[in-house]
Amino acid sequence: MSLDIRYPLNLPVNAPPLRVLIVEDDPMMQLGLEQSLMAHPQIEIVGQAEDGYLGVQAALQLKPDLVVMDIGLPRLDGIAATQQIKAALPATHVVMLTSHQTETEIIAALSSGADAYCIKGASVERLLSAIAAAVDGAAYLDPQIARRVIDNLKPPAPTSNNANLSGRELEVLKLMVDGLSNPEIAEKLYLSPNTIKTHVRGIMNKLAVDDRVQAAVVALRSGLV
Repeated sequence: MSLDIRYPLNLPVNAPPLRVLIVEDDPMMQLGLEQSLMAHPQIEIVGQAEDGYLGVQAALQLKPDLVVMDIGLPRLDGIAATQQIKAALPATHVVMLTSHQTETEIIAALSSGADAYCIKGASVERLLSAIAAAVDGAAYLDPQIARRVIDNLKPPAPTSNNANLSGRELEVLKLMVDGLSNPEIAEKLYLSPNTIKTHVRGIMNKLAVDDRVQAAVVALRSGLV
């Protein structure tokens, strides 16, 4: 994996580095993640663990800002480990990085409290998008994952009810469903990230949901996009 260190995390310039714990049992993947993420000036790798049990212990000891978590871990799988970490450290973000793509595993991962779900082998830039979204307080689905979930949904026939969303909000919602992060949506629509954050908050309020994933599901099931 290679990394363009110019890729932004959108952290304040003077903010301390994002403290990251990697929980991954594949030594080569672990090394690749460490080397790639360490190249980013706003990221500090504070620890690594090769199974879910050790991952939980490391998280409790190190109290990282974010955990990059594999699902298929020995002793304690990544979903159970994420549940334990989130229960003890609710402010710690978790990004699932895995080769598992079944709808059941995706839903289980997100319901465990994971903030983002990425596919192994995806570009480091996409992983950074997931990290940026998680730090920003948003849920993130890799576009491959989002498409798989969408393809397995059986929405009812489209309805004319648009939940009182404005035309711009519908544009933003469609891009959310496509798996784009706030900075990516801002770039695509030629708007500022703050404007997009305002639109996303408005969309979630109107749809009566708590996060981006729920908004996408409601949008698909109601035929909004």
